[in-house]
Formats: sequence, C-alpha cells, structure tokens
Amino acid sequence: MLTTRVRAVTHQDLVPNPKTTDLSSKTGIFVVVLTIIFGLSCFVLCIYAEATRSQATWGSKTCVYNGNGKAPLLCGTISFVGLAMAMVGLHMYLLIAVTSSPPLVLVTWDPDSVSAKTVTFQAAFFFVSTWICFGVGEVLLLVGLSVESGHLKNWSKPKPSCLVIRQGLFSAAGVLSLLTVFLATGLYLTALQAHRISKDLENTHRDILEESILYASPPRSPTQRMATVAREGPTTVRDDSTSLGYIVSVKQLAYSVV
Repeated sequence: MLTTRVRAVTHQDLVPNPKTTDLSSKTGIFVVVLTIIFGLSCFVLCIYAEATRSQATWGSKTCVYNGNGKAPLLCGTISFVGLAMAMVGLHMYLLIAVTSSPPLVLVTWDPDSVSAKTVTFQAAFFFVSTWICFGVGEVLLLVGLSVESGHLKNWSKPKPSCLVIRQGLFSAAGVLSLLTVFLATGLYLTALQAHRISKDLENTHRDILEESILYASPPRSPTQRMATVAREGPTTVRDDSTSLGYIVSVKQLAYSVV
C-alpha cells in the first residue's frame, strides 16, 4: 500500500505574502539592488571616461586634440542616463509604496516621540542629500558631455583654441553617483524602518486592547433593597442598573375594611 507524505502546515505558510507595493516585498529589494548596480556601473564608466578624456597639445599658436572624445562621450552619456533612471525608478517605487500603505501609526499616534522625530529627521536628511548629490553629479556629467561633443569632427586639425575639461571632473561625477545611490538606499531603509516600527506599535496596541477586554471585571450582579410605600406593604426593588434599568416588583397587601 502506497503512503504519501503530507507536509505539515507551519506558521510561515499561514502568513500572507506581502504585496508588490510593500516596502519589505521582493520587488522593493530588487529595485534597491538594481539601483546600487546602476550606481556602481556609473562610477566605473565615469572612471573610464576620466582616463580617456580628451587632452590638448599646444604648439606655437595652435593646439591639437589627442582624440575625438567618442569614448568619454559614450561613457558619460550612459552614466548620465543610467543615474537618472536609477533615481527616478527608486523614488517612484517609494512614492507608490508609501501612498498605497496605511498611515504611519508612529507619526499619527505619537508625533512628538523621540522615535518619530528621529525617523523624520533621517528621512529628510537622506531625501535632501540624495537629490543634491544627484543634481551636482548630473550637472558635472552634462558639462563633460558638452565639452567632449565639441570636437567629434576634424579633431586632428590644428585649431587656434582647444576646450578641454579639467582633470577630475568625471571622477567627481562618479563619486557623486555612488553617494546618490547609497543615500537613496538609506532613504529606503529609513522608510522600511518607520513602517516596521509602526506595525510593531499597532500590534502592541492591539494585544493590549485584547488583553484588557479579556481580563475586564465581570458585570456586577443585581442587588435587592427594601423600600416602603405609604399605606402599602414593603416592596422589593431589584436594582439592575448595570444591565437593563430598574425592575420593580410590588406586592400589595389587601386590607379589609371593618
């Protein structure tokens, strides 16, 4: 007789899979890793562009370029487009993930707490510094591209003036590219930390609420008291104010008139 093995159901199987817009999902990790790869690629291309940048050799009254500048122009263009794609992709994902998730319990319930202020300061720092590094890096790359594209034709002919970029411009752009992607990753980790803290606080408040309901004191039992009414016998009044109000039961005694 054949026997089939059935795998036991664990707690991990019952936990719902995170949505693609959730910060802790596989999609978020993929976007961050792809952003870092783009930043490293931009750095390598900028270093190569720095090594192959055009230089000018001066004579008595003329100058000659040592190359047409196609290699640094191509590397700079790929770096410029790649860094822009990395920044736009990561920030678009963060925007979609934050807007589609519920409001942060950490900021909503206790906005003056130390944790809320720390997370807010970290997010503001990473956001501002990321865009500053991105803007400066893109401007440097744009300057390098404009200079290198100016002598694609007739570069070997002597000219009265030769425009070349200063040493270290492409290298600085590569360093800023690395800083941009790492600061953007820090922004993502800050947002992920804020959501995890909010979920922990929400779970803690839910557990406290459930425990308070479970261990709440039971309702008091109705009490009885004796009351007298004029020209009548004693009445029994049942005090059930904790449930439906007062229920009064009156037992009258008959008097015979002589």
